[in-house]
Amino acid sequence: MSTTGAATAPAYPFTHRETVLHAPSALTECRREPAMRVTLPSGDVVWLVTRYQDVRVLLSDERLSRNRDQPDAPRITKDNSMFQDPNVSLDPPDHPRMRRLVAKAFTAARVERMRPHTQELVDRLLDDTAAAGPPADLHRTLTFPLAITTLCELLGVPVEDQKDFRHWTDAFLSVSKYTPEEIGRCRGELFAYIERLVEAKTNEPGGDLISALIAARDEDSNRLSHYELLYWAQGLLMGGYETTASHLGAAIVTLLANPGLLARVRDDLSLVPQALEEMLRLQVLFSSMAALRYAKEEIEVGGMTIPRGAGVVLAMESANRDETVFPDPETLDIDRPSHLHLAFSAGPHHCAGSALARMEMQTAITSLLRRFPTLKLAVDPLELRRAEGGLVEGFLEVPVTW
Repeated sequence: MSTTGAATAPAYPFTHRETVLHAPSALTECRREPAMRVTLPSGDVVWLVTRYQDVRVLLSDERLSRNRDQPDAPRITKDNSMFQDPNVSLDPPDHPRMRRLVAKAFTAARVERMRPHTQELVDRLLDDTAAAGPPADLHRTLTFPLAITTLCELLGVPVEDQKDFRHWTDAFLSVSKYTPEEIGRCRGELFAYIERLVEAKTNEPGGDLISALIAARDEDSNRLSHYELLYWAQGLLMGGYETTASHLGAAIVTLLANPGLLARVRDDLSLVPQALEEMLRLQVLFSSMAALRYAKEEIEVGGMTIPRGAGVVLAMESANRDETVFPDPETLDIDRPSHLHLAFSAGPHHCAGSALARMEMQTAITSLLRRFPTLKLAVDPLELRRAEGGLVEGFLEVPVTW
């Protein structure tokens, strides 16, 4: 790992925002060069690739490794090895093999079959919200309950066990919020729980995703190992809970803070899916530290040379604001082509749960606007606070009234 040049490499993730609703201002400046040196919370200096076309291409470049178990490989933080396990390879040929098996269980058809039940869950949560009366914090009454209940039902986690996942996830995604001891304890508790769950589903399989993954492990000639199964189950839980809830909360804030867009979408709820895609592009909730790679070979990016052995972060939050792809990128424009943004990454590591996340958010926003036609933020949006000390920088509360 390298700390050379740390004094001149700015800290990443960038933190300074014009307002709580804006992305960090440094994102605009960073695209003046195709790549720049930045310092991670660990103190390691890495290359930040900033432009859309470069980021999109490099997301599929096998010269960049997701495996960072080399002695000189950079780390996100000194205390948390999030998204890194030396026992699981995230590069070919192992990753495509595992990904294909997961995709067999995590299909669009399975997600679509969940839509009616998701609608029932959203309706029940909104019933409870209405009964309690305004004001309400939608993170408490809608976004987080929806995300954790949907994901746990998909994976087959019993209702009585769901209460522990918020704390485990918070620690797993911690950059500076928890001590190393707390992070290690929570990771251990989560992995032990997943192991017990897999054993239970092996003995008594059901219609859930864990049971489907076990079947893929046992029936496919390119089967998942037991440890790989545990790793993927953990990853699906971590990636599909906090991020979905935070994205949904941010989309609601963004919508309510833009009266013109809100009126247009309220008048035509069929616009919710395309509005959501633009809000996913614009509302940066986290840095791209989880996309940290290790350069196995020298790589040229826009005329700049990234040396072999360097750490590389593919800045999707910068790519989503690249002026050459998204004219006037800070403007919320729901008529943009919706398929271009990289909120769910791209290439072989494209988010496996993106279809589920989209379905949940579309259902929740549509139902919320239909149920509460006078919904508005209960505070000035500039008074809202963002989470600090973790990968996910969503809003701490989504206070609304009607």
